[in-house]
This record gives sequence, C-alpha cells and structure tokens, in this order.
Amino acid sequence: MHDTRCGAKIRSGGACRAHVVHGKKRCRMHGGAPGSGAPRGNRNARKHGLFTGEAIAERKRIQDLLGEARKFLQGME
Repeated sequence: MHDTRCGAKIRSGGACRAHVVHGKKRCRMHGGAPGSGAPRGNRNARKHGLFTGEAIAERKRIQDLLGEARKFLQGME
C-alpha cells in the first residue's frame, strides 16, 4: 500500500504529515487543493520583465553609453 502522507518539506526541515488530497501527491496546504500551485508555463516569472534578455541587454547598452560619455567629458577637461 502507498503512503497517504503529504511529505512536502516544512519550515522546520521535516516532512509534512498531513494526508494527501484524493488523486494528488500533496495535502491541501502544499498544492493538492484546486487552484493551488504555480500556473502552467510559469507566467509569474515574467511579471515585471526586469530580467528578460532584452531588458538586460538594454541596461548593458545604457552602461556602455554612460561610460563613453564619462570618457568624453574627462577628455574635455
């Protein structure tokens, strides 16, 4: 017979001892409840867009331009 306990890791480091939701591998508090868990495709990862490839590349271009401007201004002194 299979184990009917959740087994999710809890804050103290041990395993959750709650019963699993019927047809699931976790209890209601650790992802067995309807609507719980992350959305398909992990849409939350792009919520603000700060770490997309485009945003990182744009920040690099801005830093490069600022560095060139500093060099130019120091040359004018």
